[in-house]
Amino acid sequence: MGATPYTNHLSNETSPYLLQHAHNPVEWYPWCEEALDRARRENKPILLSVGYSACHWCHVMAHESFEDPDTAAVMNKHYVNIKVDREERPDLDKVYQLAHQLLNQRGGGWPLNVILTPDDHTPFFAGTYFPPLSRHGLPAFKDLLEHVAEVFRTRRADINEQNAALLHALRDTNPPPAQAGQRLNSAPLDQARRELERAFDSRRGGFGSAPKFPHPTNIERLLRHWAATASADKPDEHALHMARFTLHAMASGGIYDQLGGGFCRYSVDENWMIPHFEKMLYDNGPLLALYAEAWKATGDSAFRRVCAETGDWVMREMQSPEGGYYSTLDADSEGVEGKFYVWTPDSVREAVSPEEYAVLAAVYGLDRPANFEGHWHLHVFDNVDDVAKRSGISADQARALLHSGRHRLLALREQRVRPGRDDKVLTAWNALMIKGMASAGRHLDRSDFIASAERALNFVRDTLYQNGRLLASYKDGRGQFMGYLDDYALLIDAVLELLQARWREGDLAFAIELADSLLEHFEDTVDGGFYFTAHDHEQLVHRPKPLLDESTPAGNGVAAYALGRLGHLLGETRYLEAVERTLKNAWPQLTQMPYAHGSLLLALEEHLYPAQTVVLRGQGQELTQWREVCSRDYAPRRCVIAIPNDVNNLPQLLAERRPQSEAVAYVCSGHTCQAPVTELGALEETLSKT
Repeated sequence: MGATPYTNHLSNETSPYLLQHAHNPVEWYPWCEEALDRARRENKPILLSVGYSACHWCHVMAHESFEDPDTAAVMNKHYVNIKVDREERPDLDKVYQLAHQLLNQRGGGWPLNVILTPDDHTPFFAGTYFPPLSRHGLPAFKDLLEHVAEVFRTRRADINEQNAALLHALRDTNPPPAQAGQRLNSAPLDQARRELERAFDSRRGGFGSAPKFPHPTNIERLLRHWAATASADKPDEHALHMARFTLHAMASGGIYDQLGGGFCRYSVDENWMIPHFEKMLYDNGPLLALYAEAWKATGDSAFRRVCAETGDWVMREMQSPEGGYYSTLDADSEGVEGKFYVWTPDSVREAVSPEEYAVLAAVYGLDRPANFEGHWHLHVFDNVDDVAKRSGISADQARALLHSGRHRLLALREQRVRPGRDDKVLTAWNALMIKGMASAGRHLDRSDFIASAERALNFVRDTLYQNGRLLASYKDGRGQFMGYLDDYALLIDAVLELLQARWREGDLAFAIELADSLLEHFEDTVDGGFYFTAHDHEQLVHRPKPLLDESTPAGNGVAAYALGRLGHLLGETRYLEAVERTLKNAWPQLTQMPYAHGSLLLALEEHLYPAQTVVLRGQGQELTQWREVCSRDYAPRRCVIAIPNDVNNLPQLLAERRPQSEAVAYVCSGHTCQAPVTELGALEETLSKT
């Protein structure tokens, strides 16, 4: 019989990432009072290691160092070792990523390895990946740990001095109080448009150089800027071009799964060809909504196809039987990054007909040199219509062969060893996908997408909403961790999007409860804005107010945007006043670097130019027809809620939106409302003027 494997304090956790480390020889703890108390009692520094299950370099470091008994012995001797899943504890991740940036004057990433003082958990060393042997200018991990432990023993006064300076710098990262009489204007909107043009890659699409990330809020900003100028003498067609070109480049690239739908995290090259192969729910939710909006704005069938394929992938691979959406798909399978996704020409040729192969090879570059470690990762090299012309077949024939060939390859790929899936359900990420599926369902007329979003919302409300408060994570029957700002803000936004797709009893009331809880537990009522953690959350070394869009949209921006929409829908001034306080508090950062604050720019835009709110009352097919008329055009600053006549006891301003004998529309822009509209033609005319 083999020896019993070592088991540490992670064995009772539910996080797949933590469980991956439960049998490391390192004496890992989760972040808990037991570990923190031990560090204090033994006066040992804390080695805090943060990662997530789909992180490739987290796996590499785990195999090289955390599974190595000699490295583990050094860690166990000198440190109390804590493992954190950054997806469960974004509060810890935000604080210590920011500390890494301040200590090293550059961005961090994952794995994040931070060493903290045992008494107040202030970081005095921070880094990311370290190899087991010194290479590439990086020290060996064991040597580093020995050195830092020696510094901790012999230079505590220096550490304390550095820590005091770091804590002061952390405090300074939050915005100062708003200046008295601060006025908001549209200058950041125009400046962001100019900044995006300067950063635009006119040859390959996207912004900046490799690695390239999708940045949905930047593309949405360009689409909205174009829409705002569409009725002007000189519409901003270049803004539309930058958005459209980038969306096409991403959809044609290897960052997009050409067979199964859905987007990978980012492209390692400038051409969008080779991705980092992990698929994250938080990327695909916003991208799904973005491609749905782009389809509505342009009528481009490629955007509709990408949207439909991505939504199908979500329902097929990312939705649990209980309804919630899973978190991530790993980059690796069988221990090799990208193995699940890549091909050889021979393996494709064996799977399809000669006619299908001829089209597939030309479109996806199988007749060109390998593009990923001796294999071929599918990426659109040639337009199918051009392939058809050269092949002497019709465009319809070529598309049919491409479609059938892709279908065969997908079926064959399904038989491979699949990448690992992190099947925990995160409230904030579910909110992003609920919004994405609701938007796609509304714009593509896909009732199955809307039903999927409903199931996910039901799961969150039934499982992760307890005693008027949200929980952040669910796995194996356990909901845990107090909800963060993003959980509340993103979920309010998602519910409002779903209400635009269809009316359902209870959803509006849920959004109001969430909004009230957001104000009660997260708002800085003195200086404005929202903290990432609630007022009764565990006290950490820093309490951030997130303003910048990162891998997910900034909680303050989404909170202000969603509260603004809900405030105008209900006539609730408390929400609108909170929006203004947030924008004024964020104003210094917003004006310094507008393009990096896309979510706040949405809120600013709708604060300055309030969304047109259309409340419809009616019944049956007639109500559906009126809603379709309101949703026919790309109108990003229009919110349409269709409420059946038999719905009673509506809150606040909605109570005044009473049914009439026929369908009726109540149209408002900000605080200005028009007379009720009872003729469909008159409604169309009203909408055309706005």
